[in-house]
Amino acid sequence: MRKRYATGVHLAGAAVARTGDEMSGPALLLAGLAVTGSAAAASSLLAALTVSAAVGGPLLGVLLDRAVAPGRLLAGALAGYAAALVVVVMSLGRVPVAVPVLLAVGAGLLGPALSGGWTAQLPRVAGRAALPRATALDAMTFNFASLAGPALAGVVAGVVGGRAGVLVAAALICLALPSALALPPAGGRAPGDGAGRPEPLGRALADGFLAVVRNRPLARTTLTSVLSSVGAGLLVACCPLLAARDFGAAGRGALLLSGVAASALAANAVLARLRRQPRPDTVVWCGALALALALLCAAAGRPVLLAVAVVIAGIGEGPQLTAVFAVRHREAPERLRGRIFVIGASLKITGFALGAALAGPLAERSLPGALLAGAAVEVIAVLAFAAVRVGAGGRPRTPARPLTR
Repeated sequence: MRKRYATGVHLAGAAVARTGDEMSGPALLLAGLAVTGSAAAASSLLAALTVSAAVGGPLLGVLLDRAVAPGRLLAGALAGYAAALVVVVMSLGRVPVAVPVLLAVGAGLLGPALSGGWTAQLPRVAGRAALPRATALDAMTFNFASLAGPALAGVVAGVVGGRAGVLVAAALICLALPSALALPPAGGRAPGDGAGRPEPLGRALADGFLAVVRNRPLARTTLTSVLSSVGAGLLVACCPLLAARDFGAAGRGALLLSGVAASALAANAVLARLRRQPRPDTVVWCGALALALALLCAAAGRPVLLAVAVVIAGIGEGPQLTAVFAVRHREAPERLRGRIFVIGASLKITGFALGAALAGPLAERSLPGALLAGAAVEVIAVLAFAAVRVGAGGRPRTPARPLTR
C-alpha cells in the first residue's frame, strides 16, 4: 500500500510537471508568432528551448546517479526551469529576438529533468515487481500532458495572450516540487574510483554514452527514437500553420496537438488490454512508420486528411514512448540508470529541436514540403532500426518484458 501511494504521488507530480512542460512549447510558439509575426522566429524559440538538452541532460544524469537525495536535485532543476521560462517570455518583444532565443537555450539545459530524470527514479519508487505497470502509467503521463498542455496553451493564449500561457506553464511546473522532494533517497553510495573519491566527470559522462552505444538493443532504440523525434518536431512546429491553412486560425494548432495526445492515450489503453503484448523493440520502429504516414496525410492539404493524420500520429507516438521506456528499463545497469535515461531523453529532445528549427524555414517556402521532409526522416528512422542488427552478443540479458502488466 505504501509503495502504491508513493508511486501515485510520483506519477501525479510527473503529470503536473509534464503538463506545464508540454504547455510551455506551444505557448512560447504562439507568443513568438504573435509578437514577431514570423514563423521562423517563433520556431527558433521552440528549437532553442530544446536544443541545449544534449548538453544539460548528460550532466544532469551524472548528478542524479551520484546524488544521495535525487529528489532535491530534481526539485532544483524544476524550479530553475520554471524561472527561466518566465524570464524568456517577459523579455520577448522588449529586446531583440536573439536575446530570448539565447535565454531559451539556457532554460533548455534543465529540460531533461521533466522527462528522463523523473522516469529514471521510477524503479526506486515502484519496485521491480510493479515496474512494468508503472512504466506504462509513466508513459501515459506524457500522453496526458501532451493532451492537456497544448489545449491549455491554446485556451489561455486565446483568452489572455501567449505570454500568459507561458506563465501558467511555469506555475504548473512549480506545483510538482513537493512530489520531487518526496522521492526516496538513493540508498547507496555514489559511484567512485574505489578510494572514496567521486568518479571524474569526463569518465562518468563517457560511461553513460558508452553504455548506450555498446548495448545493441539500447543503441538501436535510441537511434530510431531520436530520428523519429526530428520528424515529430517538424510536425509540431507546423501545427499552427496547418491549423491556419485548414481551420482558419493558427491558435487551433494547439488543439491539433491535443488531438494527437488523445489518440496516443487511446492507443496505449488499447495496447494495455491486449492479451499478447508486442515486443517493445518492434513497437519502436512501428511508431516511426505510423508517424511517416501521418506526415504524408497532413501534407495532402485537406482538413479530413489532417484529422486522420492527428489520429495516426497519436497511434505512433503513444506506444512508441512506452516501448522506449520499457527497453531502457530492461537494458540499463542500475549504476548508470540515471545517465542512460537522461542521455536518451536529451538526444530525443535535441532531435525534436532540430526538427522544429528546420520547420520554420522549410514551411515558409512550402508547408507540404516541410511535412514531406518529416515523413522522409521517419522512413530513415525505420531503416536505421533495421540497419542496427542485434546478434547473440547483443541480446538482452533478461527476458523481454511486456509493455504493460
